[in-house]
Amino acid sequence: MLAVIVSGLAIGAVYAATALAYNVMYSTSKVLSVTTGHLCMLGGVFGAWFIAGLGLPAGLGLLGAVLVGAAFGGITEVVGVRRVLARSDEHLWLLSTLALATMLQQAVGLWWGTEPKPFPRLIPQDFSAGLLDQKYWLPILTVLAMTAGLEAFYRLTLWGKLFQATSEDAFAARARGIPTDRVRSASYLLAGALGGLAGFAAGQLTFAFFALGLTLTLNGFIALAVGGLGSNLGALVGGAGLGLLSAFATYWFGGEYQQTIAVGLLMLVLLVRPEGLLGARRVRPV
Repeated sequence: MLAVIVSGLAIGAVYAATALAYNVMYSTSKVLSVTTGHLCMLGGVFGAWFIAGLGLPAGLGLLGAVLVGAAFGGITEVVGVRRVLARSDEHLWLLSTLALATMLQQAVGLWWGTEPKPFPRLIPQDFSAGLLDQKYWLPILTVLAMTAGLEAFYRLTLWGKLFQATSEDAFAARARGIPTDRVRSASYLLAGALGGLAGFAAGQLTFAFFALGLTLTLNGFIALAVGGLGSNLGALVGGAGLGLLSAFATYWFGGEYQQTIAVGLLMLVLLVRPEGLLGARRVRPV
């Protein structure tokens, strides 16, 4: 039973990291990009390629994975979001980011292959470590560090305050002289870097797999909706809850029921508390 809990928390940490990337992008653009899970996929695939394929040290592999994630985050904003928001307030970004995510997945599949590949060990450790294996605690420590780092960024830095101002009211922020377009671009770069970091840290757990992106996009969104849109603590709670529920569903009923129960959790929370467990209740003026 302890093994189920630990594995559930580890995979829940990956879902929570994806939800954090959602939050960073949504804060400045009000867009829930379908490419979010693919940022983590890129971190895992390119991390494995840099270390196992090119023979680079783990530190350089991590840096490369983060840079690749940041680059694709920037591409998402330029190609899939910027022109759509400039031309329409409708949710057409859903189609543009879905198309971008599909093209990326197919391109990675053609280059990397369609079979999951093992991720190299980052820290010398015997495979008999059991529940203390790095594949479990690396994702958990990484998402905790990401959450703490984001809170410090928002509270202590100028750019973090610009992010918050743009999130509260982009029109008012623009009227005050804040370059909201640059802030939005920076948020996508940051989200991409966080996704690359998360995918790299979780590579030993998820393997380097080209089709991982859509799974993380869906489960990251469920974790975000359950925890509360815009709440980083809610992302942690939602990710941990979803990871544990999925692990116990697999343990008791089998893996074929895992996604069904995850979507059922989303529907239940949205029916009882539409803003999520820790999300702020929004008041719409009439």
